[in-house]
This record gives sequence, C-alpha cells and structure tokens, in this order.
Amino acid sequence: MARIDTPTRVETLKEATRVAENITRLTPYRPGKPVAEVERELGITGIIKLASNENSLGPSPKAVAAIHNYASKMHVYPDASSFELRNSLSAHLNVASDTIVLGNGSDDIIHLLGVTFLEPGDEVIQGYPSFVRYESAAILNNAPCHLVPLTSDWVHDLDAMAERLNSHTRMVFITNPNNPTGTIVSQEALERFIAKVPERALIIIDEAYYEYAAPSPDYSDALRYVREGENVVVLRTFSKIYGLAGLRVGYGVMRSDIADSLHQTREPFNLNLMAQLSAVAALADQEHVTKTVEMNEAGKADFYRAFEEMGLDYTPTYGNFVWFDTRKNSAAVFQALLREGVITRTGDVFGAPTYLRVTVGTQSENTKFLNALRKTLSSS
Repeated sequence: MARIDTPTRVETLKEATRVAENITRLTPYRPGKPVAEVERELGITGIIKLASNENSLGPSPKAVAAIHNYASKMHVYPDASSFELRNSLSAHLNVASDTIVLGNGSDDIIHLLGVTFLEPGDEVIQGYPSFVRYESAAILNNAPCHLVPLTSDWVHDLDAMAERLNSHTRMVFITNPNNPTGTIVSQEALERFIAKVPERALIIIDEAYYEYAAPSPDYSDALRYVREGENVVVLRTFSKIYGLAGLRVGYGVMRSDIADSLHQTREPFNLNLMAQLSAVAALADQEHVTKTVEMNEAGKADFYRAFEEMGLDYTPTYGNFVWFDTRKNSAAVFQALLREGVITRTGDVFGAPTYLRVTVGTQSENTKFLNALRKTLSSS
C-alpha cells in the first residue's frame, strides 16, 4: 500500500534535508567555460581557451609517456603516502619530505587547512580580489573571512591586512603572484608583515604561479620561511606550468608538525596513481618548464605592445595571464570574444566589471585573441 504524505510528514522530510546555514553562504566556483560547451552553444569550431591559465604547450612528453607506461596498472590503488613524488619534490625543493603534503590540486590543501585548523571564533584574512577558495574554506568552517581590498596598483595591501590582525586571526592567505592580477608583494613587505602576525596564526602563501615568477629578481621564494620554522605554509601546483591541470596535483610545504596534522584529515588516496607518476616525470623535465617560461615571456611582450597600441591599461604580470581594462562592460566584451572563438575570463566575478583576465597562450593563440579583441572593441 502506498504511503500518503501528510503535511506533517512533508515538513519532516524537508527538515531532514535542511542545509547548514554556512553552506547557504557559499558561492559555487565558476570555472572557465569549456571549449566543448562553447562549441555546442555557438555551433562553431576552432575555439581557443585563454580563460583558466592552463599551459598551452601542454604537458611534458615525459608525463604523457608515464601515463602510457602505467595505464595497465590503473586497477591498483595508488600509494597513499605518494612516497616517490614526495621524495622527488624533496630533492627538487631542498626540503625534508615530511614537510610536504600532496593533494588533489592545491584546492585540496586549502580545504584541509580549513578543516584541520579553523574552529568557532577563528577569523581568516585575505586580499581581494584573489583566489575564491580561501573564503570558501573559511565559510565551510564557520569562520568569518575579512576581504581586504588590493592597492590601486592591484597589489596585496599588506599594511591594511596587518590592521585587521587580532587575537582571533587563525589564517592569512597571500597569493603571490596574485590571481587574477598577476602582481607580487616584495620580500621586504612580506617580512614586515610576517613579523606582525600573531603566533597562533598560519600564513598561507599561495605560489601557484611560482615557476613563472621565479626568474624575476623582484620575486621572493617563500620556502625560506618554512626552512626557518615560521608558521608559514607554501602552496604550489602542477596544474599551471607543468600542464597537469586535468590530473589535479597540488602540494603544500610546511613544518612537519603542521603536515602531520593535515595527514590526520587528508583522504587516504587523495592523489591518484596516474597523477603521482606523471608529476614525477613532469618534475624531471625542467627543459619543458624553461620552454614554457620563454613562450610566456614572448607572449606577455606581445600583449603589452598590443594593449598600449589600443590605449588599454594593463597590469604587468608575474604569471601566465594578463589583467587589463577593456574600458567597457567586460561581460559584453567576453560574449563578443566568444563569438570570435576566444574564451577569456571576465572581471565582474572579481569585482572589476570592466576588466578581463586573459591567459598567455602560444603565438598563434595570442594573435587570434588580439585580432578578436581589436575587432570587438572597434565595433562596440
């Protein structure tokens, strides 16, 4: 006999599926539009994606070979400790292997930090605009996240962030280089800020674009603070310059006691077998990294020249993307570029409605984008 839902029962069922209040405050992450989705929507082909800061050269051939070589072993559980990758990173970075925590992208490490260390009454500080997952980690754990505006030059305002520090501060996120603006903070400013942070607070320095910025003499490698025993966690990834975004390999470097705490909350197989093996191979191919940096530097120069010719303001970048002002509604520019077969990222999601962020691609991709931008701006 079928059960009849009474009004009381319906209300009880709704109560059982009631979402926690903090979850309702989460804003889902908006990734760059996939090429296949745009092709379906617009019925065009030959689309290029310059929206997600991927490596347009693709992954290292050595990483591809590693997946082919081990594809027949995909029925086996991965090494839960990622021993080989952790030891390869240890040698590459000159840090102890027990200071490294690996994750399903650096997003995974950000999530683990929040779950492991945030408690009621704790507070989080970050620059704005910056990577949205920091605020999400705070909201998931019922901690207020203070968004401190960047300077007029789109740089983290560490002095203003220092003013927000108090006895409740548990985490501070600094993205260096910053996404979406591509700017960095100086070593002097960073050291001055770290000296002001309460001892109970963790300073998380996200260096997802480290390899692009590292050649610059202006850039400070934050691993020195970990080696010195500071409450600093450095985040890096294989998604960007190493071209493994589809495999999701990120890592954090921190004091071993902090790492031990994250291992308590980490999923046992959070990094799959193919991700581990391809990352080891990619790390060994520094020639591919060098080629990518050279491509990026050439592309940045082309973008700068073109933006100056078009009279557009842009922010010099230390990453593989450029943040620039279209002087128009960026959502409209974005849609027009889509129709020309180019996917970019609008600034409205970052609170900058006239800005676009565009990834530096190959020479042919950059040329297609610039031609499409000139056509778009001249016709609107």
